[in-house]
Amino acid sequence: MRLYLASTSPARLATLTAAGVRPFALLSPGVDEPAHVASLGHSLGRPLTPEEVVLELGRAKAEAVVGMPVDGEPIDGFILGGDSAFELDGAVYGKPHEPSVALERWRAMRGRTGRLHSGHWLIDHRGGSVNGAAGGVDSADVSFGADLDDAELEAYVATGEPLQVAGAFTIDARGAAFITSVTGAPSAVVGLSVPLVRRVLRESFGVAWHELWD
Repeated sequence: MRLYLASTSPARLATLTAAGVRPFALLSPGVDEPAHVASLGHSLGRPLTPEEVVLELGRAKAEAVVGMPVDGEPIDGFILGGDSAFELDGAVYGKPHEPSVALERWRAMRGRTGRLHSGHWLIDHRGGSVNGAAGGVDSADVSFGADLDDAELEAYVATGEPLQVAGAFTIDARGAAFITSVTGAPSAVVGLSVPLVRRVLRESFGVAWHELWD
């Protein structure tokens, strides 16, 4: 059973590989995320909730790679798209991109708990055509150390690691030292909730997780 990952994220690839699933291919969806979210909010007449944001972006990424040939052949398996966002005090934070933004966020997060939302969308593309789709959202509460000083935060931001990840932190790299607890699936904090993907595969498509094992 083949799985095609609509992402080029090293963290998502590593998470799947560690869980025994090696994607058949990594495909870059090229979705304009801010524009997509803004368009959906406009059509709904209201801002999207954090859960809606990550689910709809996961869906958009999966749908964007439908029809992409892989080694000259059509996709034959499941397409997985995903997105993550961090919520603190009702505000949603994606990737900070700029060091100053990342540092400001860390100063606000230390000693506190926020929620990381990971949304995933699966498209059944077995046989070379779309047969169905389903998705869901998994969330985990993440608590940060209260004793973090500015020198530590500045050194972390200077590594560049937090600039391209939701919430400006990682749990599977340098940022792990600053996280004191996680309530929920740890893989959801990485950006790919393995328990959620397993559940969607089983409940929506009748596919057991071990059928994807490498």
